[in-house]
Amino acid sequence: MSSHAPSEKPEFPKKVVVTAGMPYGNKDLHFGHIGGVFIYADVFARFMRDRIGSENVLFVSGTDGYGSPIVQAHQKLQTESDYQGSIADFVQSNHDKQKSVLSRYDISLDRFAMSCSGSDNKAHEAISNEIFKSLHSNGQLKKMTTQQFYDPEHETFLNGRQVTGKCPIQGCQSEIAYADECSLGHQYPPNELLFPKSVLSGKRPEMRDVTNWFIDLPSFLQPLEEWVKRLDNGTKGRSFYLRNISEFFEPPIVHVKRDQEEKIDEIKAKLPSFRIQDGQTKAMRLEFSSLEDREEACKRLTEAEVRYRTGKTLVPFRLTGNIEWGLPIPEVDGLKDLTWWVWPESLIAPISFTAAHLSEGDEINQDWKQWWCQKDSQIVQFIGEDNIYFYGIAEIAMFLGTQGSDPSEISSQPADGQLQLPQLVVNNHLLFLDKKASSSGKVKPPMAAELLDYYTSDQLRAHFISLGLGLRSVSFRPKPLNPNADPKGGDPVLKEGNLLSNVFNKSLRSCFYTLQNMFAAEFPGVPVSQTTLDWCDTVIAKFEKQMIEHEFHFAMATLDKFIRESSKYWAGESKRADSEDDEGIRQQALVDLFHLCRVATVLLHPIAPKGCAIVREHYNIQHEIFFSWDHIRTAIGDLIKADHKFKELEPRKDFFGKHPSQFKKMN
Repeated sequence: MSSHAPSEKPEFPKKVVVTAGMPYGNKDLHFGHIGGVFIYADVFARFMRDRIGSENVLFVSGTDGYGSPIVQAHQKLQTESDYQGSIADFVQSNHDKQKSVLSRYDISLDRFAMSCSGSDNKAHEAISNEIFKSLHSNGQLKKMTTQQFYDPEHETFLNGRQVTGKCPIQGCQSEIAYADECSLGHQYPPNELLFPKSVLSGKRPEMRDVTNWFIDLPSFLQPLEEWVKRLDNGTKGRSFYLRNISEFFEPPIVHVKRDQEEKIDEIKAKLPSFRIQDGQTKAMRLEFSSLEDREEACKRLTEAEVRYRTGKTLVPFRLTGNIEWGLPIPEVDGLKDLTWWVWPESLIAPISFTAAHLSEGDEINQDWKQWWCQKDSQIVQFIGEDNIYFYGIAEIAMFLGTQGSDPSEISSQPADGQLQLPQLVVNNHLLFLDKKASSSGKVKPPMAAELLDYYTSDQLRAHFISLGLGLRSVSFRPKPLNPNADPKGGDPVLKEGNLLSNVFNKSLRSCFYTLQNMFAAEFPGVPVSQTTLDWCDTVIAKFEKQMIEHEFHFAMATLDKFIRESSKYWAGESKRADSEDDEGIRQQALVDLFHLCRVATVLLHPIAPKGCAIVREHYNIQHEIFFSWDHIRTAIGDLIKADHKFKELEPRKDFFGKHPSQFKKMN
């Protein structure tokens, strides 16, 4: 065995939990779910399985089965069609569709659960109750009476997406806002929503008092700041999301346009104490010492008909609601008949799904803590930028709050036995034809299943992973769905796929056809050249670092260069062997090419698993050995026995195929 490990290697945890969002149970998956989150999570999970062993990796996600969006979608379906199924039936049907699409994209989840059904639901209720009781016993929860929208015409409280309006947060570009959050994840008290309208009656709803449990996010400011600072000082992260989180660490601020300055002077005596922040902005920034003072100021400003917007800051995060279709909350301190609000419940769900996966039947054991509560385990969560607030602030505070009641005991580096703080991998928006697409917006996204009518899963996986969503928002421009595409131009989605179906296919065919036709299928007995081993070591080390740091587009670029240069190496050496009529040169080049292609296949395996499985089959080496990084630096000659037989490659065989529709266009 030849080993040439680089001097500096990244550190790997002993265990890894990978999560990939929680798609709502009110619809099938669109291209953003797949291309913006799930493929990235799957590539990382597959890489980690190859790198540290599949027994040390858990990849979990599931259908978010509760919440007002599902109630609303179910009601709409019943109204607009003759649908007779229950809400549970409705969620189940969407869960089945989601699961099918994920399978077609080769998303290798260990468990794709459903929060409202079966053993997943049993585990979810048990784990959620455990966390709720921990937060309550630690004094991290408080009862708060707030106002909630009420539709008198329908005699019902309105939850979540049953109210629409305009986000009150200064500078927000959201197309739509709901009862207490906008489509970009900004949080605000319901009474601050601008131009509210009930989706049931179409009229402006009333405000009525309700009492719920909240976790006091402002009290976690110090450990949250420490956590972000630590991330910024070297832990893998994407700087744009750290800046986004830090914006919420600002004091309570109200933005008032400068043309309202005279009105502010008139009511200044009625406002709580504030100071005007300096700056040459278009709006005055009124800073208050507490949230309560800011809320009082907002009431006074509204009474005086002063136009204003509130700034980002930490506000108490609501954990409960009164929606019937929700996960029950245990009765505590006289508050009963409450359910979890869907967002905090969904943040806990990956823990619940891990527990369900590791338990037998309805008996939930504590094995999940070996994955979520040990310092040698790492939780890596893949999310879109719209969800930064929930995963980057609310979830972290909830986990911190389970540590204890004494603020001095709460650490941004939890000890063994405490819930560990997840590592977030945040992607920017995946646009469609240069515009942001969403089911609730003006531009509707293509469905994930629809894309498979034009591309193979390997082609789409390779393309999405190359887009660099960690750096910026990127447009997805599939030629078949682009009405403005140049008929004579290429399809940008096929760039990475063509690397595989053309360049890499050609190299792999050269390996097997040359072995079969010129060497009678007998593998030459010469060792891999030292130059090739050193070259592979350099590429392996670079790729490994890029993957553990979640620089997936760079990893794909590294592979692109490696595959193309390997092809050029073979072409050059074959030509030299022919010109010099030297069989030894051809033997060496063939052995080197077999090694280069095998290394490239191992690196490519997380990205294009279907084609790589076919390559492995023809090398006729066990999966556990072929793809394991324990053997990635082993020379190909040392990996096989003297009498090893490679699988015969049939004429015109494709390892990485094209979609049938692409052949039709070519003809």
